[in-house]
Amino acid sequence: MPDSDLSNVVIVLDHPKDVVNIAGVIRVMMNFGLGKLRLVNPDEFNPHRIGGIAHRSEPVIEAATVHDSLSDALADVSFVLGTSARPRTAGRTYLRPREAAARVATCVQDGPVAILLGREDRGLTNEGLDLCQAVSIIPTDAEFSSLNLAQACLVLTYEIFLALDGGDPVLPQGRRASRPPTHAELEETFAALANGLSRIEFYKARKPSSVMRTLRTIISRSEPDLRESRLLAAIGYEIGNYLDRSKDG
Repeated sequence: MPDSDLSNVVIVLDHPKDVVNIAGVIRVMMNFGLGKLRLVNPDEFNPHRIGGIAHRSEPVIEAATVHDSLSDALADVSFVLGTSARPRTAGRTYLRPREAAARVATCVQDGPVAILLGREDRGLTNEGLDLCQAVSIIPTDAEFSSLNLAQACLVLTYEIFLALDGGDPVLPQGRRASRPPTHAELEETFAALANGLSRIEFYKARKPSSVMRTLRTIISRSEPDLRESRLLAAIGYEIGNYLDRSKDG
């Protein structure tokens, strides 16, 4: 991922009231590679206390700036994405987080983009929303729509991180311990299981063919490797061996 893409994303907190929430936002920023934080008239900004809450966050804390107004904090920004728990004015552009992230991913190519979050107890004011080109609404339960400041920041920055090709594009897949069994080897497994189940009278009133068809479906769906197939066969063989030993004893 080009560093310039993430470096063009700025988190702006308007009148944050709780230093713990500021620390939570900083921790989220560190999680998703964001380094620029701007605070507009925070009730408190205590770097030492924040550092104790959000460990190893000194780079973001030291680079954070405090502003007297939103206009000052957004002066060099070319696109502002606001946040709201619900639509307020029909004339605004509202986006879901994934749609908003796609918009941000496009806009960062042209210059700094701000993610604007409002005060914890009331969100962004209408005046703050007026400064936004788009507003993101995070889907939540209608009965409890308000998110914690850091939670809202996490949802948006996670989507932005993915939109900017963040993280490993392909997750590692589990490797087989051995090659797949051949058809003949797999048939040996089914035969061993069928014989073992027969010897303990597992089928009872059920048709052996129906039971084995179900077992075939289960085992085939799991695509066992040769080692796993042989282990299943060994279960069938050991049933017979155990019965033989019991009979001899």
